[in-house]
Amino acid sequence: MPTRVWSRRLRTAFYWFLATEFAVGAVTKFWSGPTFAGPAYSVKFAEWGYPTWFRFVVGALEGVCAVLLVVPDRRPRFLAAATLVLVLTGAVTTHIVNHDELYQSVAAPTHLVIMAIVALANWPADWRDLLRRSPRLPSTTGDAR
Repeated sequence: MPTRVWSRRLRTAFYWFLATEFAVGAVTKFWSGPTFAGPAYSVKFAEWGYPTWFRFVVGALEGVCAVLLVVPDRRPRFLAAATLVLVLTGAVTTHIVNHDELYQSVAAPTHLVIMAIVALANWPADWRDLLRRSPRLPSTTGDAR
């Protein structure tokens, strides 16, 4: 198989892996009880000084971004990565301000760097490309316009 095909498949698998990680993170934010990573996020957010409902905002952002990461287009991937850079910047800052243990604070900065790279890799040629509609696909119903 040509190298280009393997490269594309590897990149697609990487995006699916990241999307799965953020989807699991989103589900744990909505989960009411303890998670595999420790106490419930309602408890964690309260300890960090945030209102407990804020975990739903973060979880929703992570969930939407997880879906956008697997859309095979540069625009949604860039928007997802840029949004996650903002969310992860808040997470890293929270861990630093609260003096969390190192083992608790490794995932957020690691994912922040990865999402920054993904955002740069999918950076639009022109910022107005983010606002433009995708080119319309030809109709398959025989409707010639």
